[in-house]
Amino acid sequence: MGKVSKYRAIKTNGYASKREAARAEELKILERAGRITGLREQVVYVLAPSVVIQGRKRPPVRYIADFVYWEIDPKRKDQFPNGKWVTEDVKGVKTAVYVMKRHLMKSVHGIDILET
Repeated sequence: MGKVSKYRAIKTNGYASKREAARAEELKILERAGRITGLREQVVYVLAPSVVIQGRKRPPVRYIADFVYWEIDPKRKDQFPNGKWVTEDVKGVKTAVYVMKRHLMKSVHGIDILET
């Protein structure tokens, strides 16, 4: 058994939670079946660049997506592009910081996050 986080998520197989580990397995099966492609994990998006505040350099504000993949449209397998990019986050608790970053993902990158 893994370590329990402050939100009671148990790290499993290198993932932040059992739910995230299970979703990773589902997505890997979907990729093998040809329903998705280009599966990537822990994809970093910069929401605001690094800045100097009161003489100290602060790091960029980042959002790290659990999964990003190309979802294939089964009706159009013969054509490219035949689907859409999906940015997915496995959510148990929607913290205020997450809600802010979700907002910034839409305003800065035009990306809606799929919450599973």
